[in-house]
Amino acid sequence: MIFGWTAQGRAVHKRRMLQSLALAGILFSTPGHAGGIAGVDVRGDRVVVRFDERVEGASAFLLDGPQRIALDIDGAQTGRFPFSPGDGAVASVRQGQLSPERARVVLDLASPATLTEPRIAADGKSLSFAIQGVSDSRFRSEVGRGRMLFDAPADMAARPRKRLHSITVPIPPAARGIALPPVEGVNDGARPLVVIDAGHGGHDPGAINTENGKREKDVTLAIARAIRDQLVKGGRVRVALTRDDDRFLVLQERYGIARKMGADLFISIHADAAENTDAHGATVYTLSETASDREAARLAARENKADIINGVNLGGQSGDVSSILIDLTQRESLNISSNFARLLQREASPYVPFRSAYHRFASLMVLKAPDTPSILFETGYISNEADSAFLSSREGQQKIARGVARAIEVHFARKLALSGVTAGG
Repeated sequence: MIFGWTAQGRAVHKRRMLQSLALAGILFSTPGHAGGIAGVDVRGDRVVVRFDERVEGASAFLLDGPQRIALDIDGAQTGRFPFSPGDGAVASVRQGQLSPERARVVLDLASPATLTEPRIAADGKSLSFAIQGVSDSRFRSEVGRGRMLFDAPADMAARPRKRLHSITVPIPPAARGIALPPVEGVNDGARPLVVIDAGHGGHDPGAINTENGKREKDVTLAIARAIRDQLVKGGRVRVALTRDDDRFLVLQERYGIARKMGADLFISIHADAAENTDAHGATVYTLSETASDREAARLAARENKADIINGVNLGGQSGDVSSILIDLTQRESLNISSNFARLLQREASPYVPFRSAYHRFASLMVLKAPDTPSILFETGYISNEADSAFLSSREGQQKIARGVARAIEVHFARKLALSGVTAGG
């Protein structure tokens, strides 16, 4: 006996101590800022999931056998709440805790349906989406197409939550050791070099049209190739693609390629998406630390996250790049970029439909090469039926290529003429 305990008593005490420690571990591993699920409201074709604290993000995907909608919510905890199925498409709701910082809500469907218009409220305390009834065959075709991300408002994305802890994952420097792409065209070194960047790629599909499954990464690559071919055919400039296949590049690598090659112009090709499927038309973005409007801020918040995979930021900046980014006082590059944006709209308008407010400003990481004039060209809305068909068709891609090539050729012709006047005194 020790302190008057029998061997059996010591065993019981040890077991109770382990149980208490295990319970304490569960309690203390739960993040204090997590939002408990307070309710799931189904009102007609709208579903609203409410939380008692702010959550960080969410994604959704479809499951078959039985037919379900699964929501994975970052920064959420399961909770107790009432649910009345009513006569809608949702028969029941289940929940579970995938990890200390992620909860899953599963909606069992009474009839096949997909979800649209996913968004998170500005205060981060609710997420909502619409349910759209579909046929069994349409539901099966949607299963396996990947996750749909819930867009957060720009003001929410601009206020990151202060973490109580952090995890550092070592990542190789982004722009070092990458093989430079081949230069095409008359490679005499005298002609200007244009680097075309097809946005997204690899594991990152970019925006997706939920109706026809068209992916931004495929559309941008096809358009980039069409622009390259048009420029090579014209013979007035040299051209290189940051990617000519389905690969992933972090944002630093994209503009890093242009800088290392000494590009005279960098154009990043994208296709936007919006909750409002009526939104359509092309937009040109140039760099500014202050967004021109809420939509530009939203775009920057979404595009600048392209380097993040499963919460790990792959775009850690090396010291030499960081020192360059600090010095954004080289106004000449920004002025050239803005002038080219206006020229692109003027020269490409006969081929490409533009939005009325075609030129916007945003703090886009991919444009932050201070010594390379750069634009991001949103060629249209992949979420819009007409734009998606235009961007995905060979005819549409050829029209975009002709418009962009025309603007590039005029841009460098002006530059050549100006340099000739300056040299002549």
